[in-house]
Parts: sequence; C-alpha cells; structure tokens
Amino acid sequence: MTQTPPITDSHCHLDFPDFEGELNDVIARAAEAGVTRMVTICTKLKNEPAVRAIAEAHAPVFYAAGTHPMSVATEPMATLDQLIEIAQHPKMVGIGETGLDYHYTAESAQDQQTSLRLHIAAARETGLPLIIHARDADDDMAAILREEHKTGAYTCVMHCFSSSEALGQAALDLGFYLSMSGITAFPKSQELRDIFARAPLDRILVETDSPYLAPPPFRGKRNEPAYTAHTATRAAETFGMDYVDFAAQTQANFERLFTKVAGFEAAT
Repeated sequence: MTQTPPITDSHCHLDFPDFEGELNDVIARAAEAGVTRMVTICTKLKNEPAVRAIAEAHAPVFYAAGTHPMSVATEPMATLDQLIEIAQHPKMVGIGETGLDYHYTAESAQDQQTSLRLHIAAARETGLPLIIHARDADDDMAAILREEHKTGAYTCVMHCFSSSEALGQAALDLGFYLSMSGITAFPKSQELRDIFARAPLDRILVETDSPYLAPPPFRGKRNEPAYTAHTATRAAETFGMDYVDFAAQTQANFERLFTKVAGFEAAT
C-alpha cells in the first residue's frame, strides 16, 4: 500500500463552533489524508487561551494569533508587547491573521491599517511570519507591505490568496508566499489558477481556511483540514506536477517560512 504523502494545512480555525466536540475525529481524518500538521488561527486575542489549548492538546496542531481586520472595530487594539508575549509559546508560530478587509468593514479602514502595522512590527520583532487577510484593499495593502518592509524586513504569507495579480506580484517581490485555498479548485477560478501558475513554486503554500471554502467535491459543506489534499491535488495539476512532488514542495516551503514548527518538531 502506497503511503499518503505528508502535507500541511497552513491555515484553519479549529476553535470555531463548527468543530465543537469533534476535534479528535477531525484531526484523525486529517492524518488519514496525509495532513500531518495544521496551523489553527486565533482571530480575536481574547480567544487565544482556547486556541492555545487546542495546540497543546494535539501534537499535529500549531497556532497563530492576531486580530482579524473585520474584528478590529469591535475588539481592543492589540499591542506590540501583547503579541510578543503570546509569541513566546513554543507552538505559537505566526502573527495574525491580520490585514485589510474593505469589502465588509471599509468603515474601519484606518483602524485596520493601524492594527496591520502593529502586527507587522510584532512579526519583525519575533521573526515569526505574518499571516495576511486581504479583500478589496489591494492598493493600500501593497503600499503598506512595501513601506513597512523598507523599515525592516519580515516574512509573510498572503493567506487564501484570491486578490489581483498586481498584489500577488507585490507580495512575491518582497519575498512573501501565496497560499492556495479551496477557491483555487472551484471550476470558475481559472484566472486565479493562472496567477498561481506564474508564481515561483518555492513560494506556494496550501490551506483549507476551514470551516470555510471547502473544495470540490465538498463545496458548500463544512471544510476541514483533511480536505487540504483535495485542494493540493487540483493545485498540483495547476503546476503540471505529480501530487507527491507538489506535496513535498509545499512541505519544504512551509518549513522554510514557519521555521519555528520545524524547530519544535526537531526538538521533540
């Protein structure tokens, strides 16, 4: 029997109510699909203890923490010291998700920008990768990422990337990574697949963003980390690669960006 190639779900939300009471089964199904690691994302800092507890209780799970741009208007503004302190946990491996969302919450644009810059400063200070959410804010996002990178280098992934090629190229020019979600497997997403196909293969990650954006054949249902394999199968086709080779490449990419994960695994 051929062993399933290992792959990482670089972005999911295991603390969401959709998974309540089912985490053991969800993580077991992920392992069966070859998803041997997952990064669960805390979107409100008040929830960080609960997200941290999930990572502590499950060996394959790591976590990141920040304030989602859509929550900036209703949550206390994160502080640099707060983010740096949280980042001391051995399984806390990324800053965010943060970013800009002008689709649903354009009225808080200025506060979102302030929050984004705070998270960038934390990524710069801790050396952990920044995790970016961007929607309908391409120009401001590209400008802030460039401006802050001139102030001091940091690493970053554009999570669930589905923005313009211009923003994608701006991120790639700064040495950042683009992450492929279930959206890239939708039949009508050829234009997005073409953007990814022109990107450097060593700058590509895969994710579910579960419980959202389930890829075919589960579209419209709850997403979960196991379905990373379905997104990655379609992504391998986009790059004209065998699944085994594509999975191995994304594993190497993930470990290059999320260096704390590789360090933790080597030490345990």
